[in-house]
Amino acid sequence: MTPGRERGLAALLCAAGAGLALLAAGRAWASVEAEHAITPFAQNLSGGDLGGAPGALGWAGLAGLAALFATSGRVRAGVGVLVALFGVGIAYASATAVRRSNVLSAAGDKSALLRLGADPSVDVNLWWTVSLAGGVLLAAAGLVTVLRGARWPRMSARYERAAAAPKATAGPAAPADPADPSSMWKSLDRGEDPTAHRNGRP
Repeated sequence: MTPGRERGLAALLCAAGAGLALLAAGRAWASVEAEHAITPFAQNLSGGDLGGAPGALGWAGLAGLAALFATSGRVRAGVGVLVALFGVGIAYASATAVRRSNVLSAAGDKSALLRLGADPSVDVNLWWTVSLAGGVLLAAAGLVTVLRGARWPRMSARYERAAAAPKATAGPAAPADPADPSSMWKSLDRGEDPTAHRNGRP
């Protein structure tokens, strides 16, 4: 695989991982029901309700995606380490967010009615696994960057080469054409006498 394709693969993994984490963060991960409370109680909790870490790290992963293209060498390897850590953090935070104790604590913070229920039930769905998968993809992107990123081209490399190339030296301006008024005005703007060549002067 060429360095450019490796960079593209890492960027795809990074974007997919961060995107999945952000998508899942806004979905309901768990529901709590207290059927035997004085007032029956039911509540849905999103990934953000259960802890904002996966969503915040997802945004950080997107920032890391931009840095993968803008950096090179050791700096890019450092970015890869950070991206991998973001992914590990998302996976860990997603798994711990759906623990029963954490879910009940988050539900209790949102409503005091939960404390009046006897043995509330907790139901966890699969959205947290989507966030976990996003963390795994993000960690894979960071790992690929650390191992292979040193040989990838930088996004702005071609512009830097163009800027470093010596500019062609401009030759002497062409003499004004008496038949072309605009040409004569341009000669005057340059401080030249447009009649010099017509009168035989050099």
